[in-house]
Amino acid sequence: MPPSLLSLMLVVFGLTTGEFVIAGILPDVAADLGVSVPAAGRLVSAYALGMIVGGPVVTVLTARVPRKPLVTGLIAVSVLGNLGSALAPNYPVLLAARFAAGLVVATFFAVAIATAASMAPAGRESSTIAKVALGLNLGIVLGAPLGTVIGQTLGWRATFGSVAALTTLGLLMVLRFVPALPAAATGPLWGELRVFAGRDVRLAIALTALGNVGVVTVFTYIAPLLTEVGGFPEGAVPVLLLVYGAGAVAGNFLGGRLSDRALMPSLAWLLGALAAALALFWAVGGARPPAAVMTFALGLLAFAILPGMQTRVLTSAGAAPTLAVAVNASAFQVAAAFAGWLGGTLIDGPGPRSLLPVAAALTVAGLAVAVHIHRGDRAAVPASTGSG
Repeated sequence: MPPSLLSLMLVVFGLTTGEFVIAGILPDVAADLGVSVPAAGRLVSAYALGMIVGGPVVTVLTARVPRKPLVTGLIAVSVLGNLGSALAPNYPVLLAARFAAGLVVATFFAVAIATAASMAPAGRESSTIAKVALGLNLGIVLGAPLGTVIGQTLGWRATFGSVAALTTLGLLMVLRFVPALPAAATGPLWGELRVFAGRDVRLAIALTALGNVGVVTVFTYIAPLLTEVGGFPEGAVPVLLLVYGAGAVAGNFLGGRLSDRALMPSLAWLLGALAAALALFWAVGGARPPAAVMTFALGLLAFAILPGMQTRVLTSAGAAPTLAVAVNASAFQVAAAFAGWLGGTLIDGPGPRSLLPVAAALTVAGLAVAVHIHRGDRAAVPASTGSG
């Protein structure tokens, strides 16, 4: 892999680890700061809100900034946010630091993907982008479990400090290896924003938010779910996060292949399978072996739906692809923000096991949107053929 792509992938790995590792250290953060687990879960919401706000706002405001200084600036903000998380003296400061760390992530992902595509040989854009996106999967497979082990061994502050150090290494590599490239946009800002006038774009963004909210709710509180419902000891959580991450890698490749063949039909089937898996986890998750199997299945299906959702947004908003990628990331984080609040409310009420049937029902709502989009696509084909 060229050093330029490796540096971008390393930063994606660091940012992804910083986002998902909180699931494994949630009880430790809550105990140390003297807050409840549901309150600690709202740290996920704070990070997600940063991405929601930052995705469209930061991307539009920085559209004319040349890519290399933009990328380095975004990484620097993330490093400061994670350092602030590691040093936070209390819960409110940690909440603010997580918001700051998330503020630049969606824009970085969007610009990194556009930068990778611009450096790719002709006809190899998708495979080049996949190399950068591999950092996301590795963040789930390796970063989150390793960060959890660090947190359980050295304290949760060491986890965020490690993320900051890793991202700093990525920043130094970007400065050394990523070439200078022009800004993503040169026209008026209104030209970028008009992409949201399209009904297809709005439906694609809704699909991302609704299709993910259920499984993100479960993942946010997967540590108490596995220990209190599945009966696993706390020390098994990093291993089970590794199992989830292995499923995520497999799901990413599976979802990509299926979406290349039949985008919306495959998304509908995958969302249906995800809803069924969440319901099955509720039924059999009280025993360790089936809980471990369902953890893998959830990782696989949760990430199998993402390539198709990303592709749907890109094909619906070709006029402003960088902004489309950023806003789609923000839509995913809308789901994460709501998930942090919803999961905490459920744990405070009926308990961790109730997360699963509620998540299944929410996933069915995403399935309904996917079916609606597919029916619209099928209806549009005869109409466009007849008009020609």
